[in-house]
Amino acid sequence: MSGQRITAVEYIRGVAMLGVVGIHTGACTLSNPNVNLHLFALLEIVSRFSVPIFFFVSAFGLFRSHPLDKELHYGQFMLRRFRMVLIPYLTWSILYMLHYSLTYNDFYIWKPTLVYKYFLFGLASYQLYFLVILLWFYASIPLWRCLARALIRNPFPWIGILLLLQIVFNYYSSYTLRPSAFSNRYLAVLVEYRLSYWVVHYLFVFMLGALCAARFADFVHFTERFRTAIYCFFASTLAGMLLFYYYLVYGCQKGPEAAVNLAHQLSPIGVLYTIAAALFLFTLFRQTAIPKPVIPVLMLLSEHSYPVYLVHPFLIYYLTSAMSMIGLIMSTPVTVLFYVCLIIGSLLFAIAIKRLSRTYPLISLLLSGKSTPKR
Repeated sequence: MSGQRITAVEYIRGVAMLGVVGIHTGACTLSNPNVNLHLFALLEIVSRFSVPIFFFVSAFGLFRSHPLDKELHYGQFMLRRFRMVLIPYLTWSILYMLHYSLTYNDFYIWKPTLVYKYFLFGLASYQLYFLVILLWFYASIPLWRCLARALIRNPFPWIGILLLLQIVFNYYSSYTLRPSAFSNRYLAVLVEYRLSYWVVHYLFVFMLGALCAARFADFVHFTERFRTAIYCFFASTLAGMLLFYYYLVYGCQKGPEAAVNLAHQLSPIGVLYTIAAALFLFTLFRQTAIPKPVIPVLMLLSEHSYPVYLVHPFLIYYLTSAMSMIGLIMSTPVTVLFYVCLIIGSLLFAIAIKRLSRTYPLISLLLSGKSTPKR
């Protein structure tokens, strides 16, 4: 039963994908000088759990399919992960870099030193850094399995200590650490792009996913017993995120972009919000009767979340270019329509790739890491 798929976690994956697209849609609304601050908060603040919760989902699936009581064949494990993550990462990095060069007639990025930096830190497109961090998590999986065993034997107080250390480290990295403090230019570059590869930024949520998978029965019992407390925890942390954002905007007179750069997922309240969102969504999907018409939608979003995540910046570029040509600004109704079109367009691409890969399996391997499509 260890490898059984948990539908609640699959649904979380689909919701997280919607949140990631929402965050990038929110960034596009800044082109409007009179941006709707509340819609911006919905897209950029409420959705802030989306990227880190992917690490929760990834660790949960990883530790369900590779239980701690069974031996992990590291070589085979890494070969499979390279196929699933590294090949699509390299493919999409090249596609985004080629697109940039051909669009702007700028081939300077293909300079060897820049190519190395682009691939190392996931700079070809703004969403690809997630795959770099995920690869580092996979490469160091023996360490996380050892840590998971220690947590399972004695979850308390060690899980609380790990959370405290996570908050302290993220605060230091987000608000104190500066690349300019390092005279060595190579070290300064490594620090500058730390968010692209320092797995420790998301270590707690990753280990939380591992712990919940390894002790799944206890996890389910916990969510059943403390359901109301989990809902209150989620509501309070969401309120904390929004209060922080509105305080920065109205109390500190910061612009919405500057406010989001402070009220993000690595802030202390952001870390708690991510944990609360993971517990809340799992409890909601596990213990609530989902309306039958909604279930196929959730499964569709979950099944295609990976290619949607990879392709949607392309669609953002062409949608915003088309809007610029006709003089359309990102007003509230246009932003909503923009988001819906972005989701639908990305899903259609994912479905088309899946169908095309039945004839040309190499396409599926390069673009989604699957050598044979699911039927």
